[in-house]
Amino acid sequence: MPDNRVFLITGASSGIGAASARAAAAAGFRVALAARSQDALEELVGEIGENQAIALACDVTDYVSQQQMVAKTLDRFGSIDAVFANAGTGGKPGGFSAAPIDSWQRIVEVNILGVAYTLRASLKALKRAKGHVLITGSVAGRRTIAGSMYSASKWAVTAMGYGLREELRGTGVRVTLIEPGMVDTPFFDEPKPEALRADDIARAVIYALQQPAGVDVHELMVLPTPPIEL
Repeated sequence: MPDNRVFLITGASSGIGAASARAAAAAGFRVALAARSQDALEELVGEIGENQAIALACDVTDYVSQQQMVAKTLDRFGSIDAVFANAGTGGKPGGFSAAPIDSWQRIVEVNILGVAYTLRASLKALKRAKGHVLITGSVAGRRTIAGSMYSASKWAVTAMGYGLREELRGTGVRVTLIEPGMVDTPFFDEPKPEALRADDIARAVIYALQQPAGVDVHELMVLPTPPIEL
């Protein structure tokens, strides 16, 4: 039987977001797809089907844009049952000694404030639905990486997930941190054949979403299997 719940995904135009959208649609969810690239979103909507998906141009660093994203989802589907705060960006080399300052600002705006804005914009609807928040963290938010502002931002995301879970205790809203290792997506300039695939993370997302109401999956850290030593 189709699930028919509504799943809003930021960063949905490629990588983990797009893979999760396809997997969720296959599982019966209606999906609201948000990203900056309207053309890529429209292509994905065409693939999934306009009766089941909507494309929403959104800049996650702009709170008003995120409010509009939520309002348009509610106008189209009537509810929001799950939100995946997935949009993120990487950093530049050089560490705290030499990385360009503007790259740090972008990381903070997208990876930290962007997630916080998604939460603020969507939590009223999620509480009403007793829904589910998923947040893309990272193994980089669990392990020390020398000189990495990206890692620092993902440590902040981990803390946000923990803090949100306590804030929502007793509301019926579940919170899941999705913490991938390296994933071969457009996030990287060069292919990463030894890395996970976006579909690997999408399966973790669907696993968390499809648990019964009495099961709250707090964290899913997904890493590639180490290569076999010959």
